[in-house]
Amino acid sequence: MVNKVTLIGNLGADPDVRRLEGGATVAKLRVATNESYKDKEGNWQDRTEWHSVIAWRTLAERTEQLKKGTLLYIEGKLTTRKWQDKEGNDRYTTEVVASYLRILNKRDGSTGGGNGYFPSASDAPETVQQEAPATVAETDMSASADDDLPF
Repeated sequence: MVNKVTLIGNLGADPDVRRLEGGATVAKLRVATNESYKDKEGNWQDRTEWHSVIAWRTLAERTEQLKKGTLLYIEGKLTTRKWQDKEGNDRYTTEVVASYLRILNKRDGSTGGGNGYFPSASDAPETVQQEAPATVAETDMSASADDDLPF
């Protein structure tokens, strides 16, 4: 079974970072993802989806530097919490618990949108990882392996 979420989106507000009594740090982030599609009449429509993202410990501490509008790449898992409102009614909240976060903005502050920029290994100081996500074993991508790619 797999529970994995990948998001690329913008922060809708500065992160809310708190330190708990036990010493752990937690950050709450609101991340917006956008998609465009054509409706029945052929007109382009934009849709924004908002995601609640939670980061813990070192990952949370590193989010303190982030500001509203920052473009992020986030990996994590979906979790659902049960809680009670003021009237005692059960409520449920679904969140993404981040295990990996990477800033996708260029160092000058502009986003990497349409100019082909994507962070490389040299951007490591801006890479934040809570725990190593499960990854596919590395393979040799030599020229012969590219022969069967569909593009």
